[in-house]
Amino acid sequence: MEQELLVVALGGNALLAPHEKGTAQEQQANSARTFEELACLFRPQYSLIFTHGNGPQVGNIVLQNELAGSEVPALPLDVCVAKSEGSMGYFLQQAVLNALRCRRIRRYVVTVITQVLVDRKDPAFQNPNKPIGPFYTPAQAQNLMRHKGWKMVEDSQRGWRRVVPSPKPIKVIQRYMIRDSALIGNIVIAAGGGGIPIIQKADGTYEGVEAVIDKDLSSAVLAGAVKADRLLILTAVPYVCLNFKTPQEKPLRQVTTAELAGYLKEGHFAPGSMKPKIEAALLYLRQGGSQALITDIPSLPMALKGKAGTQILCPKSART
Repeated sequence: MEQELLVVALGGNALLAPHEKGTAQEQQANSARTFEELACLFRPQYSLIFTHGNGPQVGNIVLQNELAGSEVPALPLDVCVAKSEGSMGYFLQQAVLNALRCRRIRRYVVTVITQVLVDRKDPAFQNPNKPIGPFYTPAQAQNLMRHKGWKMVEDSQRGWRRVVPSPKPIKVIQRYMIRDSALIGNIVIAAGGGGIPIIQKADGTYEGVEAVIDKDLSSAVLAGAVKADRLLILTAVPYVCLNFKTPQEKPLRQVTTAELAGYLKEGHFAPGSMKPKIEAALLYLRQGGSQALITDIPSLPMALKGKAGTQILCPKSART
């Protein structure tokens, strides 16, 4: 049977719903539910790499640091990202193992604490714009900006959130280990929260930096590096739409990279929501990928057959 290597980027609701507090029990239950719904991917023909976000979780870890600052030393943001990779990787890894065992599928799961190289001169360090952590009311946000010096913005009309630097990913350090493990049949969880941001110093050594990386962009860089056959970006809606949530809303079912880049330039996709997913899909395809898919989990079985979701095709595929 011909193998297909998939990189599957999970949306934030895979572990945490918007109304939830983020307890371990909630995240474990959500992980279990997610992988029950993703059982269609456990077929022998799929080699699997899962990535995931960590926005609420890493924000909560940072908040815990702030609240406990008088008792224990605070951790830098790159270490907070690493902590979220480990804990969330555990939740997801156990959920996958349980889903496999219930189906008597003999595959194993590994979580890779993933470092991702960024450029120390990336302009994002001068212009923080990546939301992390919980939502706040306008009054709470003003108080945090005044007393903690945080930069905060309104996020998708859902409330105010802290923003931190989000440099572009350049290279996934563990890419070959991730690829090789997936190709021999293991299910790999990697690049959690976009991976731990690191820079390379003049002497060639690495150093963590205070930032977070967009998980969809890291997923695209990883998918290109491992030569994934497809990049699947799972989100809360079945299709990418033009004029989203307006009377003129139009779902995109099959679209070329040129068409999608045009829609992106026209401003159809919201920052912090669909825009980074579109950018990630285009980045992957520019790196030589053949197909990217954006959809929600319930639509995935049909989307894998080309009958649902937004199918984004490279020029060669679009001509065939």
